[in-house]
Amino acid sequence: MKIAVLEEQTVTSGGEVSFDEIRSLGETVCYPLTPQDKVVQNVGDCGAAIINKTVFTREVMEQCPTLKYIGLCATGYNNVDVKAAAELGITVCNCPAYSTDAVAQQVFSYILHFMNRVSEYDTDVHNGGWINSPTFSYFTFPTYELKGMTLGIIGFGSIGSRVAEIARVFGMDILAYSKTPKNAEGVEFVPLEDIFRRSDIITLHCPLTADTEGLINIDNLKLCKPSAIVINTSRGPVVNEKDLAYALRNNIIAGAAVDVISSEPMKKDNPLINAPNCVITPHVAWAPVQTRQRLMKIAADNLRAFINGTPQNKVN
Repeated sequence: MKIAVLEEQTVTSGGEVSFDEIRSLGETVCYPLTPQDKVVQNVGDCGAAIINKTVFTREVMEQCPTLKYIGLCATGYNNVDVKAAAELGITVCNCPAYSTDAVAQQVFSYILHFMNRVSEYDTDVHNGGWINSPTFSYFTFPTYELKGMTLGIIGFGSIGSRVAEIARVFGMDILAYSKTPKNAEGVEFVPLEDIFRRSDIITLHCPLTADTEGLINIDNLKLCKPSAIVINTSRGPVVNEKDLAYALRNNIIAGAAVDVISSEPMKKDNPLINAPNCVITPHVAWAPVQTRQRLMKIAADNLRAFINGTPQNKVN
């Protein structure tokens, strides 16, 4: 089978993640990135395409008559018209749950950023603050224990539940909102309004749907404590960015951390870029080296299973 890897650069930039397992499964050509108008050309006469964010519409797939398999190096697959793919005889497979631990770890890196103020103290020390201090210790930036704080989790799939497990170790009180009934030790499942009213920290782990788009909006933010922190590692459009920026500028909440935004890469007019107390990372929560290596192993296993006639992680 001929294989086209259309977005190698979205998974590895310095060779730290290998595509050798993919290459072992057939004649493979790798493209660093593929502009949308070059998708059909780069797929060519290949039977399999390995992608991340490349968009496969019905029109694109109809122009790729040899294509029988689309393998996503991602969990989300909203960039592929899976219904059209099924009708055209193209199998689509994703890589579920590969990044659970990595994203949960990133959530707590944000939480500790706000609560321990390590970067601010480090900057202050390097600027001479400790050298010039009359005492052995000083408290320019107040810090806080997580024990006894309330963490509100919106969405309780694999990542949300892992975040709850870590929060329990810190001694946090845990609230969660899920559209499907759940049972988890030490977690109180509550209506969505309670998440906003009662939480010290709110972390988003829900899919992007018609119900969740713009969930973080000014009405819900006004329900929050003025000291609340909002964290988004789910999907950018779950947050109304103008409303969040307004809430930060007007002290409606104390801070925010986002790893995803409505349009990626970020545009220079994004309202969050100049919002106070807003930590922004470039969609990297999923991306520790080990996590990406795990991702490629799943992607290769998916393709191997398809070639062997037993597709796994099929989404259509």
